[in-house]
Amino acid sequence: MSAWLRADPWGYRLLYLSIAFLLLFIRLLPLGAEPGTFPGPDILLCLTLAWMMRRPDFLPVGLILAVVLTEDLLLMRPPGLWTALVVLSSEFLRARIALTRELSFAVEWLLASGLMIAMLLAWRLAFTLALMDVPPFGFSVVQVLWSILAYPVIVLLSRLAFDLKKPATGEVDHQGRKL
Repeated sequence: MSAWLRADPWGYRLLYLSIAFLLLFIRLLPLGAEPGTFPGPDILLCLTLAWMMRRPDFLPVGLILAVVLTEDLLLMRPPGLWTALVVLSSEFLRARIALTRELSFAVEWLLASGLMIAMLLAWRLAFTLALMDVPPFGFSVVQVLWSILAYPVIVLLSRLAFDLKKPATGEVDHQGRKL
């Protein structure tokens, strides 16, 4: 990875945006849309949570909001519901950056898994309270389980391909501020 990406948070923001739109483009392609197929993992959610656990300063709330709201609109989900859940989860992690920096990967994975399950339950509760048709529970659970299993892969790829790691204690950013 080039030095400009490692030195500047804007490089990571542009990279996140590019990956998000590539994933959205792939989801919009008419591939594997037959009834009865298993849902895949929510890679964008895994990517967002992984990057928030490592470097929350690279993902401002406005960027997450814009990306997930665009995804809501293009995938014809209720606008703002999934966006609100993702933003709340990411801000939950941002507020606990000092804690997540010290977590082992196993505990981090459990935290991300818990957030994904809580988001699923909150999403289904909102659908139920609004008296909307709720997708089958098994379908949603399978997608969350795939996402939980995909999380370590996303973390590994982020580390290897983009050199995205948790900041060490006492590490400073490109402007000399302590992380």
